[in-house]
Amino acid sequence: MNENQIYVIYGDHIKEMTASLLEAVDLKGRIPSHDSLIGLKPNLVVAKPSSTGATTTPEIVEGVIEYLQKYGYHNLLILEGSWVGDDTGRAFKVCGYDLISKKYGVPLFDTKKDSVSVQSYGGISMEICNKALETDFLIDLPVLKGHCQTYVTGALKNMKGCISDREKRHFHTLGLHRPIAYLNKLLRPDFVVADGICGDLDFEEGGNPVRMNRIFAGSDPVLTDSYIASCMGYRPADIEYIRIAADIGVGSCDIDRADIIELNRDTTLASPASSRRVQSLAKYTEAKDACSACYANLIQALARMEDCGELRALKGHPVKIGQKYQNSSGSGPGVGRCASGFKPCCMGCPPKTEEILKMLRAYRLRK
Repeated sequence: MNENQIYVIYGDHIKEMTASLLEAVDLKGRIPSHDSLIGLKPNLVVAKPSSTGATTTPEIVEGVIEYLQKYGYHNLLILEGSWVGDDTGRAFKVCGYDLISKKYGVPLFDTKKDSVSVQSYGGISMEICNKALETDFLIDLPVLKGHCQTYVTGALKNMKGCISDREKRHFHTLGLHRPIAYLNKLLRPDFVVADGICGDLDFEEGGNPVRMNRIFAGSDPVLTDSYIASCMGYRPADIEYIRIAADIGVGSCDIDRADIIELNRDTTLASPASSRRVQSLAKYTEAKDACSACYANLIQALARMEDCGELRALKGHPVKIGQKYQNSSGSGPGVGRCASGFKPCCMGCPPKTEEILKMLRAYRLRK
């Protein structure tokens, strides 16, 4: 696997998917030695289960641990520091990580309780937790989700769990974007396994989860976040901290030239929406046995249109999506290969969010 590649796997058998993904990328071949201290950095920003769209799915972390232990890597550590005002120990318990620790013998480390080292880049000094700096190989396990200030949050922003609470407050006074990028210049994750199983549309704390049923991996955190942005209907250039991180050499944001390797196709059916906003967006669709990944990309596109005040134009023109449209045709928008008989249609299996958005905006302008 090279820096320009992102591997994607779809489905709902999470531990098995994680194992297959790591075998495909040959993660073991990237780790310096069996004595290496390997840090696993999930996103446990709040004490809420992953079903809310806020935190890293514990089965993914289990899958990573089982893979590593299978190949003789036992010097493992799960490290995290929840956001200011929340308790990391409580998050470990609520999110199921205390059980993981006991099951696999992997210790939990609360970075809030760690000593720090002050490091600087670009004129900004920051307090970074020593345990994170001591790791020989750091695996970043972010969630594909939205954020009220930065639009998206992923691999780069997940590194905030490795700084002190005082530094987290300082980051916010600096506007988040530049310090997030600079932090990754000082503490760059060695590998990213991103949780796209269930992420929130808008908010880091969860509440509007969308079931996406995907996991993806990459060795470039900037490119991985660029892919996250595209999955949510943004261009990397829309997200300031991604642009800055690319400019200072943390990685590449050229998602158009990235090699996206999909290991399979999603065949899991989209489940009923659990959040009020997703239910509201779903009113602009007519879904019949839609696959989770395809449907999630459509919902993300509709959310971006709603954010821009463009959604009303689709009222009365619901978007057709799903396997039961395979032998159907008609006028009005369709999404996915199964709805190819509708005009216009955004083809793909699944089609990209940005392509769905482009098609729907063009259709809106014709109405």
